Formats: sequence, structure tokens, C-alpha cells
Amino acid sequence: MRRYITLLFAALTLCSCVKNETEQSEPLVDVTPVNLAGVWMLTSFDGGATLQESDYVYICFDRSDRTYTIYQNIGTMYCEVKSGRYFVETDPMLGAVIRGNYGTDEYNFFDWSHRYIVELRSTTMRWTATDDRQNVSVYTRVDALPEGLQ
Repeated sequence: MRRYITLLFAALTLCSCVKNETEQSEPLVDVTPVNLAGVWMLTSFDGGATLQESDYVYICFDRSDRTYTIYQNIGTMYCEVKSGRYFVETDPMLGAVIRGNYGTDEYNFFDWSHRYIVELRSTTMRWTATDDRQNVSVYTRVDALPEGLQ
């Protein structure tokens, strides 16, 4: 289980130090459950690296009950699905911070390994770990999950 958690968060939060032009040109929007709602695809990590063609990570945010579902196949040929709750807070020094936990049962959950500063734009979002500013992931909004993941 610990290996899975490490692989999942490695995929979600590896370092990305290069902002693309689209990201820089779009204005920031408030980080709220309404603005986060929808499907996001991991597009950049580790200094601007992208996933291998056959790999994917999608995160779907539901605004009504503040839950999320992650679909990913990093380190495996099968789709792994994890879900839980997320929380958006405002830190006076950092701005919008997202945190969450896995699981929807109060007796069967554990917290994410990091909290993340979120820079949200209409089509992209950047997550930077609060405790490791080199740990950055960039996501792009997509219309829907690919067929077969739904």
C-alpha cells in the first residue's frame, strides 16, 4: 500500500519548474470547489517533463460534496482508481491551499502526503507542495475522461 501511495503522489506532484506561455497569459481565478469542478489531466511534472504516451493521471473534482476521484496507471498497465474528499483553505502567506484524504468512510481514510498551493486558471492549474517548493505538478482541464475510464 505504501508503494502505491508513493507512486501515485510521485505522478501527481513531481517537480515542474517551467511555466508554459498559456499558463502565464491566462488570469488567475479563485480556487473554489465550483472553479475546480471537472476533469483535469496531469500534463507536466519534473521540470516540464510529460508522461509517457501510454501513462495517464486524471483527477475529477465534484463540487457538490467536495469529493475527487483519481484515475491513473503509473507503474502498472491497469487503471487504478482512488477517491476521497478535498478541502480548500486560504493561507494568509501562501494563498489557496488544497489538502485531502483518501477514502470516503470515516474509519478507512488517510491524508495526502502534502498540502499544495494552487494557482488556478480557466484551463490549467499548478500545484506546488507547501513543504517542498520544487514539487510542482501542472494539470490541464479536459472535457471528459477518455472512453473506457468512465
